[in-house]
Amino acid sequence: MWPFLGLIIAHAIVGAVALVLFWVPVVSRKGGAAHRLWGRRFAIAMMMTGTIAIGISINSLLAPLPTHPDFDDPELVRGLFGWMMLYLAVLTVALGWQALATVANRADHARNRRPFDVALQLALLAVSVQCLLRGLDLAQPIMIAISTVGLISAPMALGFAFWPGKPPRRAYLLEHVRAGVGAGISGYTAFLSVGLVRAFPEHAFNPLVWAVPGVFGLGLILWHWRAIIRSGPGRQGADSPAPTGAGALP
Repeated sequence: MWPFLGLIIAHAIVGAVALVLFWVPVVSRKGGAAHRLWGRRFAIAMMMTGTIAIGISINSLLAPLPTHPDFDDPELVRGLFGWMMLYLAVLTVALGWQALATVANRADHARNRRPFDVALQLALLAVSVQCLLRGLDLAQPIMIAISTVGLISAPMALGFAFWPGKPPRRAYLLEHVRAGVGAGISGYTAFLSVGLVRAFPEHAFNPLVWAVPGVFGLGLILWHWRAIIRSGPGRQGADSPAPTGAGALP
């Protein structure tokens, strides 16, 4: 299974880089050069990590026991390492893309309704439902609980894209923060959960392991939302033209 192991190694390397880069846009001055440059690199790294994870999850779905010889239940492997990992991978890609798109499209909101953007959110919604259903079938509360993130995130992104009329001037910033921080938390959740299964199987289903990144991420999102809402219209680059290069989509 060298191709599968190659995906695992690539996923671990790119994912580790992404998780480190996450903190640069979080702590740097919002709208500044460092925030734009490293925020873009973080989002791209997260999307690469999620794309590799899609390949890993497909291997797990097609060959559950050969790819995970430490397990003897193929349906459990398909559920945890197949469907749940596919869901987390698509969630990560969708959030990373959304974080970049909201900034790149702030001068032309209609671009958020491009076919690819809409299809990506619909794909996230589909895999979220599948993760929920498989979690119910396997009686895995973690799969059930974590699927709610995608079931909330996709409609929020679509609601922003199809906002009737012109959205409020700082709505794109709120969505940018939600998607950017969400991508990082999705990565940390996958690292602490799916990765932990291999290193410490006895803690694989510990709810605290799954809850900590989500609670921290939600607090971080709310803190930044509060700062954006309380700031004046001229702060944080809310009304300046969309930057080229650092803010543009790949």
